[in-house]
Amino acid sequence: MPEKIGFVGVGRMGSNMARRLKECGYEIAAVYDVNAAAAQAVAQELGCPAAEQLKQVTKLSDVVITVVTDDKAMKKIYNGGLMSRARGKLFINCATITPEVHVWVEAKAEKAGAQSLEGCMASSITQARQGTLYLMCGGKPEVFERAKPILEKLAASVRYVGPAGKAAEVKALVNMVMNINTAGLAEGLALGEALALDLGMLREVFSQTGANSRVLQTDGEDMQNREHSCFFSAAHAAKDSGIALKLGKAQGLNLPLALATKKQYDRMVTEGLGELDKSGIAELTFKGRHQAKG
Repeated sequence: MPEKIGFVGVGRMGSNMARRLKECGYEIAAVYDVNAAAAQAVAQELGCPAAEQLKQVTKLSDVVITVVTDDKAMKKIYNGGLMSRARGKLFINCATITPEVHVWVEAKAEKAGAQSLEGCMASSITQARQGTLYLMCGGKPEVFERAKPILEKLAASVRYVGPAGKAAEVKALVNMVMNINTAGLAEGLALGEALALDLGMLREVFSQTGANSRVLQTDGEDMQNREHSCFFSAAHAAKDSGIALKLGKAQGLNLPLALATKKQYDRMVTEGLGELDKSGIAELTFKGRHQAKG
């Protein structure tokens, strides 16, 4: 019989992962979110309780998948009752957070007689719903093997990276490079428009030359058309760029492009654009688009 799954964090990603697993035959035992209304809506849809306390999720579930925003949120749930009577339970943590917090979570879970695994996601909302995520996993090999049947329902590709913290390092680098590419593409298209070039033509040329990138495929047309519905927010891009910069600093590396990109995404947050998709960085570069505050 499939293990019962609980979710902590049912925003855009978590809710779609829960829907996917339910469709694959898993029982969603309970959901929890700091946004109680969101949790109630998802719970009603999936036919499960919306837990008022974290310990209820653990009690009702065999496996708990967490999808929270940052280090602070992660520590809050693990210090806030999630480890109550957790012996034998498996916790799969899918948020993009610092490697050291993943290591801390694993130690805390083991102390409680539970297991923990990083399940870092390099995909977006559509892939979460379709079960085609790209997952990078970190933790004990035997824990990875236990989690694998569930992960394979969520992902088109599941890659074991190494011990706790290592998957988070890889994810930080993925997002660092993605964010730099996004900022660079926005500047290229903005300059193209300023030069009165046809942006459709320019994107086509980019796609056939060294200017090609995955970001060009996903964000280029959106930048041109000012379509910034959120799949990966500018606020998350700023946070994730900060994680990579922190890793670089610890290694004594200078990362000027990552730093410049973070400053752009920080500016988006400051200017009230943080909930736009990362493609919204184009609003800062195209002439006449965004009027800066002050």
